[in-house]
Amino acid sequence: MIVTSLSAKSQNINDIDTTYLKKILEDNPVLFNDVLNHPNHNEVQILYTRINRDDKNLPSFTSYGYRLNPSWYFYPASTVKLPAAVFALEKINALKVKGLTKETTMITDSAFAGQTRVERDSSSETGLPSIEHYIKKILLTSDNDAYNRIYEFLGRAEINSKLRKNGLTDSRILNRLAIGDGGESAKHTNPVSFYDGKNLIYQQKPQYDPKDYPLDLENLIRGMGYMDANEHLVNEPYSFADKNVYTIADQQAILRKLMFPEAFPRAERFNLKPDDYKLMYRYMSMLPSESDYPKYDAKEFWPAYSKMLYYGREKEAVIDPDIRIFNKYGDSYGYIIDNAYFVDFKNHVEFMLTVVVQSNEDGIYNDGKYEYETVCYPFMKNLGRIIYTHELKREKKYLPNLQKFQFKY
Repeated sequence: MIVTSLSAKSQNINDIDTTYLKKILEDNPVLFNDVLNHPNHNEVQILYTRINRDDKNLPSFTSYGYRLNPSWYFYPASTVKLPAAVFALEKINALKVKGLTKETTMITDSAFAGQTRVERDSSSETGLPSIEHYIKKILLTSDNDAYNRIYEFLGRAEINSKLRKNGLTDSRILNRLAIGDGGESAKHTNPVSFYDGKNLIYQQKPQYDPKDYPLDLENLIRGMGYMDANEHLVNEPYSFADKNVYTIADQQAILRKLMFPEAFPRAERFNLKPDDYKLMYRYMSMLPSESDYPKYDAKEFWPAYSKMLYYGREKEAVIDPDIRIFNKYGDSYGYIIDNAYFVDFKNHVEFMLTVVVQSNEDGIYNDGKYEYETVCYPFMKNLGRIIYTHELKREKKYLPNLQKFQFKY
């Protein structure tokens, strides 16, 4: 296993214990045998991190892995939205423009084929779009358009530069989501303007990023066929070669730095203000049913909608009032991913858990037919609960002070 302390930056998966999680899974065959018997087929990867505090409440970390492999490709889906949200807040702070904040009205224009404009947002309290409201929608229900507007504000070059700056050399973010973005259109991002009323505060021109960010990856060609943009079946394997990449270790590295800035030297921390952290923590842990703006339809976005681990996204899940899960999930192409920090305020439990599992029995991609309900969600629910149970029993020398993660929702 690897124990990391204040200078920790990221995971070295070659040093992580690979037997502990395997034993937990094998000790619970009723819950996990269906996936354990087909680990390659279901493409499971798990990173579990214990957190211990010292007498000053400073954290240290002990990580355990199962089948971690940064070269084995999985589609990260909406999990890429978490670093994008962080980087957008950093960019606002770095610009240091008078009057420009995350609450400032953000107007998106168009300047390249396929780009679209945004001038209003009826889901916000003001009726206007802003970085803050986009981030809220990303974290509450994984809104794709909100992410795309953040992507356009950042530009592809800055996103990938930030990934490298944070030591995430196994990942890349190449495109918008859910609009068939790719190739040249993904390299072009929209002009953006910020206003205080009718007064222009800051204007950003269209950006172009010529780079491709190649990575040496396995498993990029998958399945027996796929549905094309016209919903016609193509009887050829599907290629993920031009898609986003965001490995399990890199996902948890971002989460760790976000949740525990005090565990990093000041020069390595995100350029975030105290209220930026509060914004992220609040909306990572808030349930859709606790939001007034946007006001979500409970039939479409139920309380556990964004909580794959522990709750399995169940519509009838009973929410434990003492537990909050600070997370960003993803679901697409048969992959379910969740990157989460768990807190039980009553029992002083905390841990990080980052997981991917996949199911696509017919081998056809982009057809919307995946075994989420029967394979992926139950696996995520059971894994979250079994790790939580182990943590609940674990003795600690110093109980954590978790006050900074408590909010009134």
